[in-house]
Amino acid sequence: MMLLLSPAELDRLRVVLVRPRNPLNIGAAARAMSNFGFVHLRVVNAYEVAFREARSAMRAASLLKRAQQFSTIAEAVADCSLIVGTAGRDSEAPGPVRRLEQGARLIRAQLANGPVALLFGSEKTGLSNEELSYCHWTMRIPTREEHVSMNLGQAVAVCLYELIRSGRAEPVRSAATCARAAEVDRLTEVLLDALRTSGYVKARTAASTEQKVRRLVRRLKLTPADAELLTGMLRQVCWKLHSAD
Repeated sequence: MMLLLSPAELDRLRVVLVRPRNPLNIGAAARAMSNFGFVHLRVVNAYEVAFREARSAMRAASLLKRAQQFSTIAEAVADCSLIVGTAGRDSEAPGPVRRLEQGARLIRAQLANGPVALLFGSEKTGLSNEELSYCHWTMRIPTREEHVSMNLGQAVAVCLYELIRSGRAEPVRSAATCARAAEVDRLTEVLLDALRTSGYVKARTAASTEQKVRRLVRRLKLTPADAELLTGMLRQVCWKLHSAD
C-alpha cells in the first residue's frame, strides 16, 4: 500500500523547470505534480510563449497560475537547503550521481527538515554543467541503452512517483540544519571575489573554476552559522585585498 508524504513534506518540495520550451511538457509536469500532491512549480528562463500556452492546460490551470518565474537558478532555489539536479544517462554530470531510488530516499529524509529543489533541464539540452554547479548532487533515472532519453513531463512524473512510493523516510541522523542556498551563494560570491582579486581565477578558465568552487562549497554542507562566519571572514579578506590595490 502506497503511503503519501505528509502535507508539510509535500509543501516543502520545489519542482524547478529550467529553460522549458514546450507548453505540452510544462503542462504535463504540472499535471504530474497535481497527481501526487506537490504544489510548488518554479520556472527559470522559460520560453514565454510556451509558458503562456501551458497556463491554459486542462486540470492544471490553478497550479500553473501559481507557478513562480525566475531569471536565475540562484533566485529559484534561494530558500532551499538541498538542491538536486536530474541528468540523462548520456550526459556527463559533474559531482555525485545517484540512481533514482537512492536519491528519492535522501530527498524524502531532507523534506522532513526543510525545502528541497528538484531541477529539470530543457528538453533539448538538459541541465548544463554551469546549472548543475548549483546542485548538491544529481539524480538519474535508469533507462535502457537503446533509448536513454525521456520526455520532460514523463521524467517529472517518474521522479515524483518515486518520492511518494515508499512514504516517509527514516529521520535524518544529523541534527544540524544545512545552510539555505541563498546563504551558500553569498559565501560563494565572496569567496570568488577573493579568488579573482588574488589572481587565482584566470580569465581563460574562469567559467570552469567558478563551477568547481560552487560545487566545492556545496559539498561542505555548512550550517547557517558556519556559512555566516565564513562569509564574514572572507569579506574581511576581500576588504584587505581591495585596500591594497
